[in-house]
Amino acid sequence: MSDQSDVTGEARVTLVRVIIALCLVAPFVAMLWVGSYAKTDPTFIGIPFFYWYQMMWVLISTALTMLAYQLWRRDQRARAGREGGASE
Repeated sequence: MSDQSDVTGEARVTLVRVIIALCLVAPFVAMLWVGSYAKTDPTFIGIPFFYWYQMMWVLISTALTMLAYQLWRRDQRARAGREGGASE
């Protein structure tokens, strides 16, 4: 019942995959550690720190997610090339 063509080998932990994981976990850690940004000073153009810090992380999260996606695609293409299979 299971299709073995989906299984291309055993899972490996590589430096690229660790970087991908860190890119995806960093925004969660930053937002869940509320004590680090639960304050009003310093303000930025009149906006309290609590709010602009969160908005800054929206942009950072977008950049980190894009980076993780690009690294993942590159890793999958390299893996498919090593194993002689078709990528995507």
